[in-house]
Amino acid sequence: MIVRLVALSILAWMLGFAWFAIFLPQPLDGRPTDAIVVLTGGAGRIDRGLALLQEGAAKRMLISGVDRSVRPVELAAEYKAPETLFACCITLGREAIDTRSNAIETARWLERRDYRTVRLITTDWHMRRSALELRQALPGRVTIVYDAVPSRPSLTMLAREYNKYLLRRAAALIGI
Repeated sequence: MIVRLVALSILAWMLGFAWFAIFLPQPLDGRPTDAIVVLTGGAGRIDRGLALLQEGAAKRMLISGVDRSVRPVELAAEYKAPETLFACCITLGREAIDTRSNAIETARWLERRDYRTVRLITTDWHMRRSALELRQALPGRVTIVYDAVPSRPSLTMLAREYNKYLLRRAAALIGI
């Protein structure tokens, strides 16, 4: 009986992992939202957010998880974006240190501005857990649109992220 239960658990994990790894979230079109939220930590994320903001896909953008020592002028120079764009339309979130605190920081930022739609930008392998954390932190009236930045994660990276995702789902189910 125990052997069957263990075998069934392993099979369920493997099938779930296959789904997780094969069907990674994809980039989205340029449809407008009230705001864009970019989670730091991966290549192409800030570039994607800046491009969409400059195309008029949103009014404002939060970059969550920015180091306290980074100044807007430095980011503008690094990403070849106008400093005026940072002055008018971009908030650097400096409170977050992990995915869960990214969600809390984002929820506070969105609630202060009363936005109804937000485009979440993060790497494809990180999107599901990020979206789960953000959904838990936000009120139900806010619609989250997923915009994943494509990457080439290793199997180790995918397995690690899948396990984190499962743990957060389990924690959410029991109210943690």
